[in-house]
Amino acid sequence: MTTMNEDDGVEPIGPLLRRLRMAGGRTQEGLAADLSARRGYPLEQGAVSRWETHERLPDPASRALLSAEFGVPEEELRRAVVFARRLRRQEQNQTDQTDQENDVDRRRFFTASAGTGIAVIQPSSLLSAGRRIGADVPGQLSQRTARLRRLDDFVGGGDTYQMYVRELETTTRLADEGVYSEVTGRGLRGLIAEQAQLAGWAAYDAGSYETARGHYLTALAASRAAEDIALEGNSLAFLAYVEWTVGGGSGIRFATAAYEALSSGTAPVVRALLADRLAWQHATSGNAREADYALGVAEEAIHKHGDEPVPDWAYWVDPDEIAIMTGRCWAELHRPLRAIPALEDALARYDDTRARDKALYLSWLASAYLDAGEVEHATAITSRVFDLSEGLASIRPMGRARLLVERLEPHRSLAPVGALLERARVSGWPG
Repeated sequence: MTTMNEDDGVEPIGPLLRRLRMAGGRTQEGLAADLSARRGYPLEQGAVSRWETHERLPDPASRALLSAEFGVPEEELRRAVVFARRLRRQEQNQTDQTDQENDVDRRRFFTASAGTGIAVIQPSSLLSAGRRIGADVPGQLSQRTARLRRLDDFVGGGDTYQMYVRELETTTRLADEGVYSEVTGRGLRGLIAEQAQLAGWAAYDAGSYETARGHYLTALAASRAAEDIALEGNSLAFLAYVEWTVGGGSGIRFATAAYEALSSGTAPVVRALLADRLAWQHATSGNAREADYALGVAEEAIHKHGDEPVPDWAYWVDPDEIAIMTGRCWAELHRPLRAIPALEDALARYDDTRARDKALYLSWLASAYLDAGEVEHATAITSRVFDLSEGLASIRPMGRARLLVERLEPHRSLAPVGALLERARVSGWPG
């Protein structure tokens, strides 16, 4: 007996869209313009290109537009997307370690890339005879910690937490059992503070707030023992985040103490970071004037060139990050005309490999567009938040998406909104 394969007669979505477009004599740019007119807000030519190459697959709202544009049943487009997704999984399963030509899971790729060489130095091997720790050990471990830190750019806290905790425990053992000079001791304590901050951040990202608080308190004590005021300030700023999240009411107090802990010799990048975090605490408390002032301090500091070395734990702070926080603050204050330009400009340079952060920042952009009354555009952005958040070991994008779904619910009668809410219901996400 012959069994019919469910894919018989089904064309993957990319070739199908390309064939339909070319049958009408249209370019990708032309199709994008027609779809933009149909839905009432811009669709870039790049979106059509990504659909046709399977870099991205059209979501239900996009499939509804394409169905109306080409006169093709939505069910046919849905089956084409399912088939394309299956083909992508098959390609990924066949990918080997050289993966130069294949479609790979980019997050896993960057996790492996960032981790290359981490195992080369085993901290336990650094205790020489007599348990003496050489002056070069903190530097060696700092390089290892820097590699571990960069994993956070591409994966969530649920993926990194245990790794960070093991590193922290090993360094703490070295400091407890080893024999070393006073200078080496300060270096080890500073390293413990950095590693405790990493462990705290991963726990926070995974939703374990009390665990995060414990790590941050460890970081605060270690940074003070290391006499590193910048690290101390960063520890206090992390504690401010926890307080803000759990509603402890001390967020502004901790963030203010973090900024005031800095000295005149602090690197401008660190000053920008802690001013940024103070601005966030004020914005989420509704203090627009104070938030605006702190954002101005951060903006001035990030463009100031100083002779002070920038600590590796602040490597990610740049003008785009300051712009992102500016947009987030004004979104929280429901000032969309100030939030949208800052967010859109910086996000234009964000690669999708930084999926968690991009999903989070897009969520504030969607919120700002909702405040501006642009419901359908906010819906399209929320769909991107869903796409980027799939498979992330972080609860934060889901939390933000849940808030957006709640805000979109009153607009369910609009077709794109209804399609997105149905997608959330069927997938159980955000649950």
